[in-house]
Amino acid sequence: MDRRIRVLVAKPGLDGHDRGAKVVARGLRDAGMEVIYTGLHRTPEQIVRAAVDEDADVVGLSVLSGAHDRLLPEVVAGLRTMGRGDALVIAGGIIPEADVAALQAAGVAMVFGPGTPMVDIVTYIRANVRSIDD
Repeated sequence: MDRRIRVLVAKPGLDGHDRGAKVVARGLRDAGMEVIYTGLHRTPEQIVRAAVDEDADVVGLSVLSGAHDRLLPEVVAGLRTMGRGDALVIAGGIIPEADVAALQAAGVAMVFGPGTPMVDIVTYIRANVRSIDD
């Protein structure tokens, strides 16, 4: 089976700024990935449900609100509970370097800061997504 990588891009919490998420979504689409954008103000439960329903290979979470330390682990835990712990979870936005290790320990594979070149995100996803033939 040969299909494109499916990436769900989501904005958890009350963060109302999504320009960066839309730029990343468009860049991933332009790189040949199938992208589903959930929109603003999603709960961790809504994001997990969408990832399961859409059979997402990757869940990209964009957070600027400062609630990353609570919201992102909830998404990872929800994916595991729903049997989708194999989905690659990545994050971006304004996340202090001091918080990255805790997020990775909670299951977030990579955190991309502001200004990360799109090619770095695409390369990381392609190198780390589970085999889509599984």
